Amino acid sequence: MNPISLFFLAMAMSTDAFAAALGKGASLHNPRLSEALRTGLIFGVIEAITPVIGWSIGQVASQYVERWDHWIAFTLLLVLGLHMIYNGLQHDDESVEKPSQHSFLILAVTAFATSIDALAVGVGLAFIDVNIWVAAASIGLATTVMVTIGVMLGRVLGNAVGKRAEMIGGVVLMLVGAAILYEHLTV
Repeated sequence: MNPISLFFLAMAMSTDAFAAALGKGASLHNPRLSEALRTGLIFGVIEAITPVIGWSIGQVASQYVERWDHWIAFTLLLVLGLHMIYNGLQHDDESVEKPSQHSFLILAVTAFATSIDALAVGVGLAFIDVNIWVAAASIGLATTVMVTIGVMLGRVLGNAVGKRAEMIGGVVLMLVGAAILYEHLTV
């Protein structure tokens, strides 16, 4: 995977966490940078671990599907991208009471929920030539930065931008999948 595709993959993987961080930041009164960094690190570490787990699962299966690997990666990224767009289009009609602070457990559960797509992407990455450690570190770093920024911007921007960010992330995922397919079909 070329560095540009890796950059866009990392950014796409962090958009759902960014959307969640906007909500977390919006639910706090004047969040401090230390709270934003704490939240970013929790999300970033979890988001970096999940593609490695997915990649490990994909490595076991890769020998059986080597001829179809690029199609599998493309399909996974396409489905995940469409799912992110679908989630971004959903209306949130429920009113949730805002917490006064975020516990580690709540942040970890939220981070895990937003990293499920990174697990599936990790499976897809097992089928292409990519250094999973560089990809996972890139995803984790991008998520840490995006979540930290998201928490700080959350009180200003709120949920409207969060939904748009998730939809943009879905489109970027689909474009990364198309680039992978294109690279393999033109070789």
